[in-house]
Amino acid sequence: MVRVVVVDDEAMVCGFLRTILGSADDIEVVAEAHDGAAGVEAVLRHRPDVVLMDLRMPGMDGITAIERPARREAQPPPVVVLTTFDADQYVLRALRAGATGFLVKSTPPEELIGLVRVAAEGHTVLSPAAARRLIAASTDGLSARGHARERVALLTERETEVLAGLGEGLSNARIAARLHLSEATVKGYVSRTLDKLDCANRTQAGLLAHEAGIVAA
Repeated sequence: MVRVVVVDDEAMVCGFLRTILGSADDIEVVAEAHDGAAGVEAVLRHRPDVVLMDLRMPGMDGITAIERPARREAQPPPVVVLTTFDADQYVLRALRAGATGFLVKSTPPEELIGLVRVAAEGHTVLSPAAARRLIAASTDGLSARGHARERVALLTERETEVLAGLGEGLSNARIAARLHLSEATVKGYVSRTLDKLDCANRTQAGLLAHEAGIVAA
C-alpha cells in the first residue's frame, strides 16, 4: 500500500482527495492535516510514503512544513505540492525546500492517482506548466548558474554523468543502461552525488543539473 498524508487547510479538498485516492486499491490516506504545523506532526507520526501538501495555509505555510521533516529526518518522505498557484517563485521555492513534485489542483483524478504512485517510487512529478516554468527559471539566472557549476565541479566525471541522468528524470535502471553499469552501482553513485551536492533528494539534484547547464533545457 502507498500510504498518503494530505495537508490542506480546506476540509473539502482533503475529503475530495481522500475519496479519489481511496478509490485505488493500493493507496490509503492515513491522515489529513489543515495547517503546516499539524502536517509536520502527521508526517512524523505516520511515516507516510507520500505527502500531498498545499502551500498557502494559516500559521506555518507549506514551504516551511516541507523543510521541517527534510531537516529532521534522514529519509523524509516524498512531498508533492498540490496547489492552485504555479507561479515561478512557488515552483522553485518548493523544490529547493525539498519537495519532489509540484502539481496543480486541476490535475485530473485518474492522473493524480498515477502520479502519487510515481512519487512513492522516488521519482519527480511535475505538472506541464510547472515543468515549463522550472526549466525557464532555472536557466535564466547567471549567478545561479555560476554557483551551480561550482558545486557540480566537486563531482567526478561518472558522478556528473549520473547527475545528468537525474536532471533528465531518468530512473536508476535507465541511467544504468545508458552508462553500461549495474543498477546497484548507479544507486551508489546517486547516493554519493546527493551527499557531495548536499541535495535532499533526486529532484533537488535534477534542478541543480539544469542550473549548471549540464542538461539541455
